[in-house]
Amino acid sequence: MNKTIRRASVFSLLLVFALLIRATWVQFYEGQALADDKNNRRNAIETYAEPLGNIIVAGKAITGSAVTSGGDLRYKRTYTNGKLYAAVTGYASQSYAPTQLEGIYTSLLNGTDTRLKTALDTVTNKRADPGNVITTIDPDVQKAAYDALGDKKGAAVAIDPKTGQILAVVSTPSYDPSSLTDANTAGTAWKQLNADSDKPLTNRALRQPLAPGSTFKLVVAAAALEDGLYSSVDEKTDSADPYRLPGTRTDLSNENPSAPCENATIRVALQYSCNNVFAHMAVQLGQDKLKAMAEKFGFNDDSQDVPVRAYPSVYPSDMDESSTALTGIGQFDVTATPLQMAMVSAAIANGGKLVSPHMVSQITDGGGDVLKDYDDEASAKEIVSSGTAEQLQSAMQTVVEKGTGTNALIDGVTVGGKTGTAQHGENNSKAPYAWFTSYGKSAGKEVAVAVVVEQSDAARSEVSGNGLAAPVAKAMMEAALKKN
Repeated sequence: MNKTIRRASVFSLLLVFALLIRATWVQFYEGQALADDKNNRRNAIETYAEPLGNIIVAGKAITGSAVTSGGDLRYKRTYTNGKLYAAVTGYASQSYAPTQLEGIYTSLLNGTDTRLKTALDTVTNKRADPGNVITTIDPDVQKAAYDALGDKKGAAVAIDPKTGQILAVVSTPSYDPSSLTDANTAGTAWKQLNADSDKPLTNRALRQPLAPGSTFKLVVAAAALEDGLYSSVDEKTDSADPYRLPGTRTDLSNENPSAPCENATIRVALQYSCNNVFAHMAVQLGQDKLKAMAEKFGFNDDSQDVPVRAYPSVYPSDMDESSTALTGIGQFDVTATPLQMAMVSAAIANGGKLVSPHMVSQITDGGGDVLKDYDDEASAKEIVSSGTAEQLQSAMQTVVEKGTGTNALIDGVTVGGKTGTAQHGENNSKAPYAWFTSYGKSAGKEVAVAVVVEQSDAARSEVSGNGLAAPVAKAMMEAALKKN
């Protein structure tokens, strides 16, 4: 063999080896990455080759699967009362990435979760029967919130303070997840939903923090009592009316000029929602102590999973005293989700202990065997002492019985609450947010609720927590406590 042929043979052999090495690399090292690529059509074909598992509310599936009319995707996701539960389920789409519980439990619901595989499935590499997601949602509370919010832009959350179970998660305006499930029609629906200025795809209950206004005064009051600044909700405070913001010429006014807010007790200050009391109290405590208390309740937590990741509610840092004063009334850069404010009321109602909120009770395999029990794993932590919680409960009851929250009164039920009206927009030019957070107790049952109405058809002068948000909270508490 001459030298030229020998060199060509060696070179060809090297090329063959290179191809074999590359093929081996792709097969064994890059294969999983290629399989998981979102643009790999085979993933969608496999996912929708069989019916998906279901999301369950009160023992009934609120999801399903239907045979498609054509194409290579055999099944599509369906929803029962889709608009009612959209903030819980999210959507599983043939065209777009899944969201909410559909996204969190994708592998469980499509049968690819390794916990679902039997020994035979592992040997044969057969796709396992899909699992199910059992939620904590109470359909009566969910519907009460959805109906009461109606055509208002807003959100509501209800929690069982004793167990941490989330009984309702509602965001309005809502959308029908079924419009996004079929690849043939999803594109048009997607464009319409994203073009809607009301942002129906946004989960306002969990993922849109807004200024909480005077509902945040509960956190300030808790900090003052725990710190010993005041020993009781009935001890008079040192509170000038009007209160001049430190370092400024701005006097902070109260919504009701005739309210007895000068040197008012915490009870009276919550009853009339006295801005001067809580702004001064915030300065007296200082931002570090207020931040510490806010964080105990759950503010500034960027890993709040329920199991959907909630956006963090924020208590800011590095402020001057005038800004700190404004945080005392839930303004400046303080933000909160309805979930967060429901957590505040839940902790107070539960004797100062906050049980980790969760909206999934269990996940099961196709045969109903429990894979994980979230109720058993729920943990409680002390936010404030039982004495502080008891005093705050009493003051919140005064708010509802003869203060700014009378629209939440329910015959035969112990109700405590706090209203809030948060200003926003440049120079407060936009309609305020109407807030209400509360708890209800009756015959051994308890519920904590938070509602925000972001926008309604009410005149600006009629926007208030008591006028717009409290009736929604009342309807939810009645449904949870089975009071009509």
